[in-house]
Formats: sequence, structure tokens, C-alpha cells
Amino acid sequence: MPNDRENQKKTGEGSAEKKPGRPGMGKNDSGLSDFGEKGRYRRFPGQDDGKFMRGGDRRSSGSSDRRTDGGRPGRPEWKKDGERPVKSEWNKDGERPGKPEWKRDGERPGKPEWKRDAERPGKPEWKRDGEHSGKPEWKKNGDRSDRGVNRIPGRSDRKTAETGGSDGLASRRVALETLLDVTQKDAYAQLALEKRLRQANLDGRDSAFVTRLVYGTIENRIALDYRVNQLLDKPDELDPTAREILRMGAYQLFYMDRVPDMAATDSSVKLTRSMGMEGLTGVVNAVLRGMIRNRDEMVWPDPEADPIRYLSVMNSCPEALCRMLIERFGEEGAREIIGYRNPVPYESIRPNLLRCDIGRLKRVLEEEKLTFEPGLVEGTFRVYDPGDLTRTRAYQNGLFTIQGESSVLAARAVGAKPGQTVLDACAAPGGKTALISEMMQDTGRVYAWDTHPHRVDLIRGTATRLHLENVRPMMRDAQVERPDMAGSLDAALIDAPCTGSGVMHIKPDLKYRITPEGTEALVAVQRTILDSVADMVRPGGTLVYSTCSIFPEENERQIESFLERDGRYDVEPLGALLPEALRGYEGRHGVQIMAGRDRMDGFYICRMRRRG
Repeated sequence: MPNDRENQKKTGEGSAEKKPGRPGMGKNDSGLSDFGEKGRYRRFPGQDDGKFMRGGDRRSSGSSDRRTDGGRPGRPEWKKDGERPVKSEWNKDGERPGKPEWKRDGERPGKPEWKRDAERPGKPEWKRDGEHSGKPEWKKNGDRSDRGVNRIPGRSDRKTAETGGSDGLASRRVALETLLDVTQKDAYAQLALEKRLRQANLDGRDSAFVTRLVYGTIENRIALDYRVNQLLDKPDELDPTAREILRMGAYQLFYMDRVPDMAATDSSVKLTRSMGMEGLTGVVNAVLRGMIRNRDEMVWPDPEADPIRYLSVMNSCPEALCRMLIERFGEEGAREIIGYRNPVPYESIRPNLLRCDIGRLKRVLEEEKLTFEPGLVEGTFRVYDPGDLTRTRAYQNGLFTIQGESSVLAARAVGAKPGQTVLDACAAPGGKTALISEMMQDTGRVYAWDTHPHRVDLIRGTATRLHLENVRPMMRDAQVERPDMAGSLDAALIDAPCTGSGVMHIKPDLKYRITPEGTEALVAVQRTILDSVADMVRPGGTLVYSTCSIFPEENERQIESFLERDGRYDVEPLGALLPEALRGYEGRHGVQIMAGRDRMDGFYICRMRRRG
């Protein structure tokens, strides 16, 4: 919309005399009032063509710019009937003619989410009870300054993030669709959430709310189901979508303190209705209200009578995984692993070594008014309540990379040098590939392989954003032997496919995928990749094996078996490469990082060197 100064410009001949309090109103050389930006004059009914009036029936020179019929000749948008198609101020009859969809009863037919009871579900600040938690951004003229281009999505106070804004229907719908992608389509939560948030284009507060609701519902799924099932006669017959809505509602009731009970219940009922399940709204309403009434009367499994069941329900961990962890770490160790949660969630980042140093990155974070501290691994930062860092200008300009500290250690273990030829055998999404390339000062070659086209695209996108020219993304299977590459690599990194048991605290959907059979199959894949890539490394070259798992059969036992099969390699200690706090945990076959103990992603890293 043009501003007032633009609306006041004169394009007729002669100078414009400005009267106090009425800028832009004047006369042309003939004494006629000047209307319109293109030199046009208002012709009123009954006038002949070419005849113009100075002010309706008033012709006195002292008030030639004022009209008795309400016209304002200095404003080109003001018409005789009082309509102002450009401006939105109220006129005499109480209507807003500049807003064709606005009606006197408060309805806005042009806005499908506006309702007669003044609810605005699409606006995150407005709640059903009339509380306006996001009020500072809402201005009297309708402008919303929180939508500025420099605003980082998700950076908001926890209170607003927990309400979901408005009555939260739009944001809760995004959360529900994401959860259905995970449970019904077997999608990975992180990828499904990123896709849904991109499609929804929610603002920062709603994105933060959706993220917490999705991950929280997944993380506590078994405990939530236990609560839901207590209030259903036939829980196995419940519609999957309705169950997901009840999980979401229960999570808001018991884990999100700032969401009022009635808001959680009412929004869940509306969400059920919006999904075309009117017949189940009564069930959803009754179950959630029953949870509220019986909040302190829940009967949990008996830890003495059935310890596995108790451990599973209380920590939302599948019973099969509980047994696997107890077998490997004992009951106390399993309880610590399952029960660990990040006390304060954060993102780890590192600078692009070719475009930014640690000092400059610190200044960038300060300018963004982010809360951060140095990571345990030198040259990294931990950013708390980061919002969507990928939307910051510094990220988009390739100044830094979001990468876990354990992953940084795995890439540094390669020890890549300028001019070398290096393979990242299982490279997507490309963070380790990028660090290797930067260590090589963008010289030599870094081959980055993955087996899926869309994951190869992720690697290519990472290299492009960071302005790395020596990366060669390829769709190749590292399990396949390649005699043509035998002895051609100075170094290789195998960040092998694994159970992900070391990162369940940040990717909670992984714990529902881990089974004994699946783990056994992954061990076989890891074995094949090790044997294949080992032949490609030249004598004297480096081979690094890593996983984000904590299971011994994927890690130290895998390496023990490899060394027995292939006598050409020896383990080379990481030593000073590790932070001092981790050095005591390095054993004969590498280092095992534990999330709960070390406050880092659970990871295994072993460096080996081929004998010359």
C-alpha cells in the first residue's frame, strides 16, 4: 500500500498550496481543486463533461478544499459515497469499505479462519479465553512486526511456544499430520517434521510449539498410550488418527504446564472434527476429561512384579529394547540410558574453516542475540533455544554448519591434509564430508557416497552452501567391491549405518525401530562395508570407523572381528584429538561416547592405519 506521502503527490500543473493540518491539498493554476495522482478531477452526477466543481455546493475561496458532501479533494482515494478503497479507517456508518470482506457483525468471509465468536485460530497470540499472550507484536494498525525477514523462527519465550497460539488448530494439525507420517508411513520424525513445517510456513512460535509437541508425543508414546488405554473399553479398536490426537492431548495435559487443561481438551476435539471424525469427538472429549479428573489416581505397572513392563512404560521404551539394553549394560545401566534426556536442548555448530573463524562466529551469535557457550569439543558452540538456525543469514551464507560434537570428532579423526584423496563412504547429509573438505583447504578430492538420490542431493546442497569445490557427491553403495579403486585413497571414513541407539535422546522415534533382528542385519552390512573400503586405502593410509550406536556388536566387537579378518590394519589411538574429559574412555579398539555420561551424542570412533 502506498504511504501517505505518495498519496499526497500532485501531478497537475502549477504549485500546490498546503494548508496547515491538510498536507497535499491545493489548487492548480485555474483555481480548481486538484484530485488524483494522474491529474484527473472528480466529476459529480449531473455535471457536463469538462466541467469541474471546486467543492460541491460551496464555492467560497476560504474553504475551496473542503466539500460539504464528505469529499476530500486532496485524497485521491476518497469518493463521494464515503468509500476509501485504499485506506482502512472506519467511516461514518461504521463500515470499513477498504476491506471488502469485513462485515459489521465481525465476520470476515474472505478469511476462512475468522469466526463470529472472535476466535482467530490462524493467529498464534489469540486464545479462546480472550488472553492475548503475543500482544506486543500486534499493533493498532494491523501491522505485525514479528514477521520481519531477520526474525529467527522459534526464538520465543517458552510460554508462547507452549500455547501453540490462537486456539492452535493450524499448528496442531501440522503436528498431527507429522505424527501420522511417522506412525502410518514409517517416516523419520526429523525429515517428516521439516517437510511439514516448510509446507505450513508457520511463524516462529507455532513452529516451536509443533516441534515440541511432535517430539514430546513420540518420546512419551508408550506412557501416553498407557494413560489412554485405561479410559477405553476396547483400546485396540480405536481409530489410529483418533489415538494420535489423544496422545497429543495427553502430552499437553501432563507435560506442557503452560497449556491449560481446557485448551488441550477443546483443541483436541476441534482437531478431531477437522479431520472429518465428528463421531469420535465425544470419545476424545470424554477420555481427556477423564484424565483431568483422575490425574492423581493412575495405577502404574508394579516394578517388583514385572520390572521390564515397568521400565518400558515409565520410560516409553519398547520392551524388546529394554531387554537388549539390560543384556548389554545391566539393569541400572539400562535405566540410565533409557531415562536420559537433554536437560536443556541445544544445537551444536562449528565455523566453516574456509570462510569464518571461531571469533567471527562468536560475534555472529552475539549479533543474533542467541544464548550459547563453547562446546566440549574445541572449535564448537552449543546454542540454546536456537530456533531455526538454517534461516539465519550467516548459515545461508555458509559461515557455519550445524553438526554434533561427536560427529566433528569422527571427521577430525581422518586427519585429512591438503591435496589428498579421501572417501566419505556413507556421507549424507554431508557435515563430515564438509569438515574433511575444509581441513583439506578445498584442494584434492573428497568422494562422498550414498545409496539414495535424495540423500546425495543433501550432500550436494551442503557443499554448495559452504562453497566447497573439491567435493564429489555420488550415488554408490559402499558394500560393493571396487577393484579399480584398490589402494587409491589416502584416507577413508566409514560412518556406518547403525541402530542410532546413541542418539535416541534427540531422535526418539529411533527407539521404536530397534529390534534384535534389525540390529543383526545392520551388523552384517557394517561388516561388508568395512571389508570393501579397506581395500581402497593405500598402504600407510587411514581408515576411520564410526557409528552413532552404543551397542558393542556394532562397535568394538565389529572392529575386533575386522582386525582378525584383515591383518593389514592396526588401531591408532586418538589421544589428544579427544577432549580431556573423554580420553580416559578410549580403549584398545577406540572410544565409546555415552550421551548420559558425557553430555554428547552417543558415538563410537576407531581410527586404524594400514601398514606400509
